[in-house]
This record gives sequence, structure tokens and C-alpha cells, in this order.
Amino acid sequence: MFEQIGTVLAGAPAERERTPVRRQSRARGRCEGVFWRRTNRQDVRTIVLAARRYELAGRLPGARNGPLGGVAIELLELFANLVDFRTGRLEPSIDTLMLKLRRSRDAIVRGLKNLRAHGFLDWLRRYQPTGNEGRGPQVQQTSNAYRMSLPDRARQILGRWGVAPPLPDDHVQAEAERAAGIEAHRASLDIVSRTLFDVGDNPLGQALARLGKAINLRESARQTESLSGFINNREE
Repeated sequence: MFEQIGTVLAGAPAERERTPVRRQSRARGRCEGVFWRRTNRQDVRTIVLAARRYELAGRLPGARNGPLGGVAIELLELFANLVDFRTGRLEPSIDTLMLKLRRSRDAIVRGLKNLRAHGFLDWLRRYQPTGNEGRGPQVQQTSNAYRMSLPDRARQILGRWGVAPPLPDDHVQAEAERAAGIEAHRASLDIVSRTLFDVGDNPLGQALARLGKAINLRESARQTESLSGFINNREE
């Protein structure tokens, strides 16, 4: 009898390990290139201002919060300080948001959902390898990739309430000098480094950099061949 039980167990398929990854999650480092987009300080300030106006305009008389809530506004202000303007990179973990804002996990999650529901924020769920070489899960959930947005309804409210005040002249001058410095640095880079600088160090940027390098090598070989032919013709 025990032998029969052992035979059945040995022949039964092993229970598949469940991968601790949520649905519609995508691989970290492979999905952000077309999701993140370059931005600037003025654009993110406009989004935050529009969210504040949107919150105020949608708040009912006597209500404490509007459609977004105070935590959502805090989150958006924090995102405006964390986003990488050059690449749009924005990927804080929930734990980081909790620590920065000193809010509970539930409050952070509700705030994020409100921002997404009203069009101020979008995100991609992501996973990454665990490094586990055994039978355990090979991938695990990691932080989301976030992107700030300005919904049309908030843009209309912002126009009615008044746009953001103009920046002072010294700030404009500083931004112009900063842009000139960035462009000078970009011009000094080779084609591979310049492509990664423009697109980002991601799979898309790396592929374009390799393509640019191959084209450069081919053009260099053609020029060398043409120069050699010209010298040979002159010698003849």
C-alpha cells in the first residue's frame, strides 16, 4: 500500500511555484523608454497648480476634501521634486512615499488611485529578477514607473482661475544658461553617448546607439576606401 502511494506521489506533477507578480506587470528596464517622457520644471509646476485648483473647484460646501484629497496633492508635489526632467524617470517605491510624506500605506495607495482616476498620474506595474537560482520565484514585484499628466478638465479650470505666474527674469536667464550648458555638453559627446543622453540608458537607447555606431563605422570605412582609391589613381 505504501509503495502504491509512493508511486502515485512520484508520478503526480509537482505543484507549480506561483510567481509573486501582479497582473499586467512588465519587465523593469524594458518598458519605460516609450512611457517616460522628457519634461521641465514649468510643466510639472503647472500640473501641481492645476491639481490644487481642481481639488478646490470640486470640493463640496462643508467638505474637508475635494475629488483628489490632501494626500494626493502631497504626492503630486513630491513627484514634481523627484522626477528627472531630462528623461521623465519617476519610480519611487510605496515605502519611499510613506517615508517622505509620513503617511500610511492605505493613504498613499488611495491618493495614487485618485490621481490616476482623475488623469493626473499614470503608472506601469513592473517586475525584476530575484536572482534566485533555485526552485523559488525567479521574478518579483518592484516599484511602479510613474508619469505625471495634465488632464483637459484641469487645464480648463486652470485657465479660468488664472495661469501660473511668470518666472522672474533671473530664473529665466539661469534656465537659458543651463540649457546652453547642456547643449554644449551634448555636442561634445560621441554618437553612442549622445544617443544615450537623448533617449536614455534603456533598451531603446542602447539599440539606437549600436545602430549609430555601426553606421559611423560603415561611413568611415567608405571614406577610407575612397581615399585609398584616390591616392592609387594619382600614383598611376
